Amino acid sequence: MPVAAAVVHIHLTFLRAIVIGLVQGVTELFPISSLGHSVLLPAILGWHDLVTGQSASESGYLAFIVGLHVATAIALVVYFWRDWLRIVSGGLRTLGRIARRDAPYIRSSDERLCWLLVVVTIPVGALGVLLEHKLRTVFAKPTAAGIFLFVNGLILLAGERLRRRDEVRALATAGSGEPVASPVDGPSRRLETLSYREGLIIGAFQSLALLAGISRSGVTMVGGLVRGLDHEDAAHFSFLAATPVIFAAGVYKLPDLAGHLGDGIRGQVLAGSVAAGLAAYAAVRVLMRYFETRTLTPFAMYCLAAGCRLRDRVRLRGVLTPEATQPAR
Repeated sequence: MPVAAAVVHIHLTFLRAIVIGLVQGVTELFPISSLGHSVLLPAILGWHDLVTGQSASESGYLAFIVGLHVATAIALVVYFWRDWLRIVSGGLRTLGRIARRDAPYIRSSDERLCWLLVVVTIPVGALGVLLEHKLRTVFAKPTAAGIFLFVNGLILLAGERLRRRDEVRALATAGSGEPVASPVDGPSRRLETLSYREGLIIGAFQSLALLAGISRSGVTMVGGLVRGLDHEDAAHFSFLAATPVIFAAGVYKLPDLAGHLGDGIRGQVLAGSVAAGLAAYAAVRVLMRYFETRTLTPFAMYCLAAGCRLRDRVRLRGVLTPEATQPAR
């Protein structure tokens, strides 16, 4: 008979919940990996039970992270509510035409963006359902998170380098529609000119964020940059694409929070979620302005430096005990 997975019990105070919530809200949107920081921060602060809980099959910490994800997604919906109103309305109009067999079904940029977001979500949604648990139990540990945070920095730098290549710049004028004049990138493609095939590729990029240390917003931005978007549109598309994924991940795991894993920590989850939502709203406001005139390079430098230093600091604190590094069974 299969042995039931052991539940890891955690000591989640309100202070811990608020600190982690604030970091989650910021790092989910800043291209520096929220999952990586949710592994590394407790390790640095000596919260060893939370370190173990992150990679366990079942723990209250995972139920806590669910609440933070839902709060972050709500903050994104609130910030981009006008976009989502147009996108959802466009999707409904398309479905109405399909029902009436009134071709062409897609007639506006909002309608096209709706289905582009659906396509982008397919790879990460499918891989998340199939592999999230296995990847988390194997890789959601401080050493692996430090390594992947360093790799994330390399990905961001590679995206910046590729964006300056002539063949990528040429994409701005190769498609339909007038290119956008960007002060950072020069002539750039409009978001609505991305093809569904390109959306599928960008969705595959987003799937890399299943590894602790790889940023969902960062790799999605890189996917947009290498297809000719400017930094502002790449960030905009990244945040729109992240919203259904983050929200779905939270809702998918919500029964964990409602069940026995949430016992004794629901008040702390609420406090952490409020902190995460406020931090995420502030972060997206800052980043949308930042990427009007700036690039991913500072975030890449942070990831390269932090990936090395945080991994070494975690080792010095002796966090990587045999109990903490063994996969949950």
